[in-house]
Amino acid sequence: MQLEIRKLTIIDEMLAQFEIIKYLYPNFTMEKYQSYLIEMIPHNYTQVGVFEGEICVGLSGLWSGTKLWSGKYLEIDNFIVHPDHRLKGIGKMMTDSIDVIAKETGCTMIVLDAFTSNFTAHKFYYNQGYVPKGFHFLKIVNESGLS
Repeated sequence: MQLEIRKLTIIDEMLAQFEIIKYLYPNFTMEKYQSYLIEMIPHNYTQVGVFEGEICVGLSGLWSGTKLWSGKYLEIDNFIVHPDHRLKGIGKMMTDSIDVIAKETGCTMIVLDAFTSNFTAHKFYYNQGYVPKGFHFLKIVNESGLS
């Protein structure tokens, strides 16, 4: 079956992809996912998905914003490829689509975070032309609120 890229911009489209989100956040509930999306969508959050028919086999969140050092940027967030569909080019389809979105919307760059221990992601992103620019520091102030 042919793969198709779709941009998801409304909450119902995003909620319909809950099953793939659970590969990244197995303890998520639909209620928690929905409450987060309600907060996120008004702040320039969208998603891009790869579909095989009506089944989502790859999904990435996208944020757009503007910072003093970068101008307008696009941020990849929660990049997921269904485990049964890895090594089929789905991740590349998503990053290629994200490249097009960034260019069409006048972004200067695409940014993302990858955990320091996720060497598979590092290799993938290097192969897609991404390079590390700095460190993303964090200070947890409410551990019980983490996903």
